[in-house]
Amino acid sequence: MAGPSLYLDEDVRVLLAEVLRSRGYQATHVLEVKRTGKSDAEQLAYAAKNGMAVLTHNIRDYVVLHKAYQAAGKNHFGIIVSEQVPFNDLLKRTLKCLSANSKESLSNSLIWLQDYK
Repeated sequence: MAGPSLYLDEDVRVLLAEVLRSRGYQATHVLEVKRTGKSDAEQLAYAAKNGMAVLTHNIRDYVVLHKAYQAAGKNHFGIIVSEQVPFNDLLKRTLKCLSANSKESLSNSLIWLQDYK
């Protein structure tokens, strides 16, 4: 089983991707692949095409996208949503989530990062 790869949305600090990579995780921020300004649907499609789960603070829109993917029978590699929290809390929760899940267990799932306090 391969570990999850993360695609961090624009509203997540790029520092999180850097710290996750320093700890051995695969993480890419939209800034790093020059995809800022794309719609949420475009970001999710890009992540799905590239085998990555999305991590975002944009809960409302990504919950809608997740439901739309389910209804259409489309696949994605996971959507992880989190309210805005201090960076250290976001890092701790993200690390707990990544260590508790495989790429396969995140696939087509909507994950609430608050469950990893």
